[in-house]
Amino acid sequence: MTGGEVAGILVAVFWAILVSFLAVVLVRLAQTLRATTRMVAEVTEQAVPLLADASATVRSAQTQLDRVDAIASDVQEVTSNASALSSTVASTFGGPLVKVAAFGYGVRKALGRGGASEDVPRAAARRTVIVGRTVPSSRRRKQKG
Repeated sequence: MTGGEVAGILVAVFWAILVSFLAVVLVRLAQTLRATTRMVAEVTEQAVPLLADASATVRSAQTQLDRVDAIASDVQEVTSNASALSSTVASTFGGPLVKVAAFGYGVRKALGRGGASEDVPRAAARRTVIVGRTVPSSRRRKQKG
């Protein structure tokens, strides 16, 4: 064997090793791509229904928020109507009722039944109450008799 033949054999062996190595790499890469494709398909199968459910939930929440907004607007309108009604009733009946009450008080005073002596209880009728204390039995008998 000559030097050229050995070099040719070495080059052929090198190419054979290189091609074998590349073949192994390509086979592994193909397996990885198949596994990745399978995984993406499974994720897609599970994600599509989840996204549909999430979309339906968001639509339902939006509907409920619209209803709550309508209810809040109605409550605000009722509140303002009640406030206006209260102001109207107070301005319509408030003044005359105060005048009637003052007139009644004046009539009682004039007739002598509404004097200041009636508002203040008599000294004998007054009792002192102490919260949380009991009156001794001897005092109870004296008060009854």
